[in-house]
Amino acid sequence: MSTVAVLRLPLSVDLGGFVKLLHRMQVPHRVSEEAGEQVLWVPESISDDVRVLYQRFPAGDPDQQLDIPEQAPVARASFIQQVRHSPVTALVLLASLIVGAVTLLGENLQTMAWLTFLPFRVLGEYIQFTPLADSLASGQWWRLVTPMLIHFGILHLAMNGMWYWELGRRIEARQGGINLLGLTLLFSLVSNYAQYAYGGPGLFGGLSGVLYGLLGHCWIFQLLAPNPAYRLPRGVLVMMLVWLVLCLSGLVSMIGFGEIANAAHVGGLVIGCLTGLLGGLYNRRKSPI
Repeated sequence: MSTVAVLRLPLSVDLGGFVKLLHRMQVPHRVSEEAGEQVLWVPESISDDVRVLYQRFPAGDPDQQLDIPEQAPVARASFIQQVRHSPVTALVLLASLIVGAVTLLGENLQTMAWLTFLPFRVLGEYIQFTPLADSLASGQWWRLVTPMLIHFGILHLAMNGMWYWELGRRIEARQGGINLLGLTLLFSLVSNYAQYAYGGPGLFGGLSGVLYGLLGHCWIFQLLAPNPAYRLPRGVLVMMLVWLVLCLSGLVSMIGFGEIANAAHVGGLVIGCLTGLLGGLYNRRKSPI
């Protein structure tokens, strides 16, 4: 496998943190000294990825710099750096937090009605939904994706937010913020429509359909075009798929977790696997290993 020089830096630049990051990500590399410069060599097939990685994390992964004694200041800097390098991921989570606050996590129905898949109004003990065709005809196209921002309870928001932060940053680092935003909106649209088509009019929301889309995208992409950014721990993949099966079985609802939008989860996973297939094939064709 041929190697190319991706970085030529003065000897005064500290590459130690970045080299440690490459070691942790199992990226083949070597560093040499030539004409008063340090040169980083990597396989040609991943050279562009390594350049992007260095632009984002020149000092290495701040999460892993545990040998620095001043832990508290490092943690604050680490979070700020992560937000700066993952702005789209952070903005989606911020929007979810704001919507959670203004809707009182699903308790404020009047506010929530602006963001649900179908407009509705409460008539006594009943909810009357406006047909989808009527809402789209009136220009309310945002409803196809905004249910992803609605959450019902602090645990629902916290769990979805944690997983979106983990998966979203991977895709944003590998494919950029615009692609992450596009995938997020696509997964939201497909998962929301799948839930509506299967379950009919109802109140549903959350990022979980999008999460299964991101999971499927990373999973299949990594199988076709291996990349350190998309290498998920096997336990994570198994856990998410087992959770999906438990939800589909009805057991999760029976033990008190409420109604689960199973069609949204399945729809998100299917479309995510499809985008991962297309992206992985394109990436492998563009940069054969």
